[in-house]
Amino acid sequence: MKKNIIVSLLLLSQSLAVYAAETDVAVTPKAGVVATPKQQDEELTSAVFKLTSAPKLQSAIALIYDERGKRPLYTKNAENIAPIASITKLMTAMIVLDAKLPMDEKIAISTDDADHLKGTRSRMRPGLALTRGELLKLALMASENRAAAALARTYPGGTGAAVAKMNAKAHELGMRSTRFFDPTGLNSNNVSTAQDLVLMVRAAQHYEPIHRFTTASSHTVQFARHRPLRFNNTNPLVRNASWDIGISKTGYISEAGRCLVMQATISKRPVIIVLLDSWGKRTRVGDANRIKKWMESASARAVRANNRRG
Repeated sequence: MKKNIIVSLLLLSQSLAVYAAETDVAVTPKAGVVATPKQQDEELTSAVFKLTSAPKLQSAIALIYDERGKRPLYTKNAENIAPIASITKLMTAMIVLDAKLPMDEKIAISTDDADHLKGTRSRMRPGLALTRGELLKLALMASENRAAAALARTYPGGTGAAVAKMNAKAHELGMRSTRFFDPTGLNSNNVSTAQDLVLMVRAAQHYEPIHRFTTASSHTVQFARHRPLRFNNTNPLVRNASWDIGISKTGYISEAGRCLVMQATISKRPVIIVLLDSWGKRTRVGDANRIKKWMESASARAVRANNRRG
């Protein structure tokens, strides 16, 4: 047993040099600079993640970004440009919130808000009136396309101006491979990369309503002359008590496959998870759970290694 522990620690020490050679983050402090115990712990933890077998993900594109270390823990085709479906709605929400429009203003659903591209259905019939805040919540939580369309239609200057602002904000955030053509994500020309989407999720974290709405389990809309409508979150993980999720957004069109972006804290480590082009209704959720299990395993190993070193 003692022999195994010694061998493990030797491997971890050797991995630090390998890790330094493969990343932009120096493991060995510069001359005259003494690493703090916290920095040393982080270096060893990074090495453990490097040594732990990567999760076998089914998504064609994936990225796990470590917000504390400001570097990826795992990448798979992260630079590939692909349709992002309703992940688009995060940007729609940000530009609406940036405009500081009144959230209590009533907006009636119009026939113009219907999906004339793919013919998707909606329970939000023309004539139903909701507040802008409710539309924002339904667009983010339930991925309601008519809600997102209505938000863009009532944006100053209309839908065209909203889409232009979405592209402008993407440029401001450094999302060089991202293009938006509509506010819902139904247009398959709405494309991005996993790398760009990390930037978008990082920006979205600065909007408290986006955190609150994307992680809500459900919402019931009350109408004066119609029966109440209950909408559920499209990401079942927000109802799982073992997950600590700060931002969540799903997406799906046939061209994009199943998509999911999340900001979550796993084993006290804040990360951004991007999963694109997953096939099968539960594949993206399965991948997210595999990521969680991998991170928990690596973190537990890192704690043991740090304790032995101390």
